[in-house]
Amino acid sequence: MNEDKIIEIFVQIDDFIQLFDSEIKQLRLEAPDKAIRNRKSALSDSEYMTIIIYFQLSKINDFKSFYTLYLSKYCKDLFPNLISYERFVQSSAKVMVPLMVFLKTNALGSCRGISFIDSTTVKVCHIKGEKQHKVMKGIASKGKSTMGWFFGFKLHLIINDKGELLSFYLAKANVDDRDWEVISKLTENIFGKLFGDRGYISQKLANYLWNDGIDFVYKLRKNMKQQNLSDADKIILRKRALIEPVNDELKNICSIEHSRRRSSKGFIINLVAALAAYHFLPKKPSLNIKPVYDNSKQLLIAA
Repeated sequence: MNEDKIIEIFVQIDDFIQLFDSEIKQLRLEAPDKAIRNRKSALSDSEYMTIIIYFQLSKINDFKSFYTLYLSKYCKDLFPNLISYERFVQSSAKVMVPLMVFLKTNALGSCRGISFIDSTTVKVCHIKGEKQHKVMKGIASKGKSTMGWFFGFKLHLIINDKGELLSFYLAKANVDDRDWEVISKLTENIFGKLFGDRGYISQKLANYLWNDGIDFVYKLRKNMKQQNLSDADKIILRKRALIEPVNDELKNICSIEHSRRRSSKGFIINLVAALAAYHFLPKKPSLNIKPVYDNSKQLLIAA
């Protein structure tokens, strides 16, 4: 059992919850004479969120085994007021909003002028079972990746050169990577250079981003005219594959992909918790460089 990791997650979550609750109380409008029932739960919201996030890092395949066979037996000293598994699952939805806010405000990195964009598949079932699948029926869709057809969603990501998540967008599987609605949401807080693969080839998209102050650099096909790139751009473009191990860690360590979700709400909680769990990984893929720009805003590389 990694008690230090659990404590690390809890401390950050608890500090966030205290601020979150104080903000909610200031914004809440209540009738002065109306009595409000506020029954205290055995587990605090901080404990709920800590358990949900730590599960993503536990390498245990299903939450029931994690809760009943691991948490209840080996973590009683850390969670002395554990409730039953059934009750935890029924009431875990109450932390969906604070979990999302924590991800957006505390678990994302900051743009440093060098960013990478990519998408990865999030399957909800095997492609052969798409017609029988009921949980995400009408929400998920069929799409095609480099690995073939799949049924589920696409998770679009932008990371910085330190391997930290900057932004994310969950879209249907049949949505093009170059979809302007997706790109505009992803790049709201991005500046400097943005590097992508051949799936993002679009001069129109590059022009749009240039107007927003983003220099979009992408790999070209063999029959395309070469871009006028600086030596620094060429070096960083070769490092675009940095985002691939990030996708790999999200799937194989943080478990963003599950095929056993019983509700769409459970799917969202699992995805958000997995993205938040990535924030707590001790080592992330990194270029180990310090981006520096000259007076003309051309990218220079400093080790």
